[in-house]
Amino acid sequence: MRVLLVEDEIRLAENVAVALRDGPGFAVDHAEDGLTALDLAQNLCYDLIILDLMLPVVDGPTVLRRIRARGDHTAVLVLTARSERASIIQLLNDGADDYLQKPFDLGELIARAKALIRRGKGVATPTLRLGDIELHTGEQTVLRAGSLVTLSPMEYRILEYLLHRPRTVVSKRELLEHMYDYNWEHHSNVIEAHVSNLRRKLGDGANHLSIENLRGRGYRLVAEQTNAKEDGVQSR
Repeated sequence: MRVLLVEDEIRLAENVAVALRDGPGFAVDHAEDGLTALDLAQNLCYDLIILDLMLPVVDGPTVLRRIRARGDHTAVLVLTARSERASIIQLLNDGADDYLQKPFDLGELIARAKALIRRGKGVATPTLRLGDIELHTGEQTVLRAGSLVTLSPMEYRILEYLLHRPRTVVSKRELLEHMYDYNWEHHSNVIEAHVSNLRRKLGDGANHLSIENLRGRGYRLVAEQTNAKEDGVQSR
């Protein structure tokens, strides 16, 4: 998943970015002011925006209102030092999905970030299923027909991303943008190798599940419908 972190306190931003990259393995872009954040949010695709309120150039509340005004429904987690009930209500009315008061625990931030992303993908619980593949986002484990499959961090992230979009064509560029930060061009030759390894480990095509390679278009994760319950990704 790809996150835009908007925070002008450099040390705090570095700590949050490291926690998001090393923990759930998110790709993180960082903006130090509201104007840069608005530009990145308009030109790139994010799964979550973590937004501080006290920002230079354009403040956080204005960034939030402008993002929502242009029809951007990306989940927004606000970081705030405010505790007044009226201020919190106003933030939620302006379009914030959740808020976290400073100072905060990094573990709680990660948990809330993951919950917002799941909710944004229409997944209420941390288990994704398609065919005989079962992925647990909390433990970051993958089961095939009940047996544990060992994946590299990148293979896991690609599978999780595709499981959020069953039967949807996902371009190579989209995968790269969500696996890496905005320097993703440096990694443009590695996606094919990761997908190839992922197919081999999952037994591509042999378990009612296949990662299709649509030449010039991207990849699509499909499952052979064996019963009504397997028609799409399920969560439990």
